[in-house]
This record gives sequence, structure tokens and C-alpha cells, in this order.
Amino acid sequence: MYAIVRAGGRQEKVAVDDVLTVDKLAGEVGSTVTFPAVLVVDGDDVVSSAAALAGYQVTAEILGAAKGPKINIMHYRNKTGYKRRMGHRQPYTEVKITGIKAGK
Repeated sequence: MYAIVRAGGRQEKVAVDDVLTVDKLAGEVGSTVTFPAVLVVDGDDVVSSAAALAGYQVTAEILGAAKGPKINIMHYRNKTGYKRRMGHRQPYTEVKITGIKAGK
């Protein structure tokens, strides 16, 4: 059984015990978060209607914080002596999917 969930502006395919990296979430290590399901596939059954998906719940446990790769940004203007160098690392949260359940 797997589900497609919306996490951090993206859609991810998840199954139980998958470790997923999503945009930074508010919460402590060990706490539980829920993601809205977009599509659920259970064997041959595919559930995609919004009314049926309202009963499904995808739960995950926060494992910890992570950072993305370093991105170097360089601004340069010709003939003026202007140079500016910046860097960025996107903060992420690692979560482990603990369950996909049909609620109601």
C-alpha cells in the first residue's frame, strides 16, 4: 500500500517505513505529523476522489533536521567594481512514515 501526499508544496510517493525529506516543519524530534493524501493505492484499488480521501490519514514521525546542498550566488556588474558573493542552504526535516490508515 502506498499513498501520494502533499508535503512542502510538492507531492511525494510514500509507503510505510519510508524516510522522507520535506521542507522544514515546526515540531520536535519524535513528535507526530499528518500529511493530506492526494491519492491512495491499495493493491488493485485506487482511491482518488476527494470525498473518499477525506477519511485517509498519513502519519509520520519527525526524525530530525537536515540541510540541503550549499548554493553559491554571485552578483557581478561589469566595469563598476561591484562584486557580491552569497550562499544558501535550505533547511529540511526528515520524517519517517509510520502509517497509512483509512479513518472514518
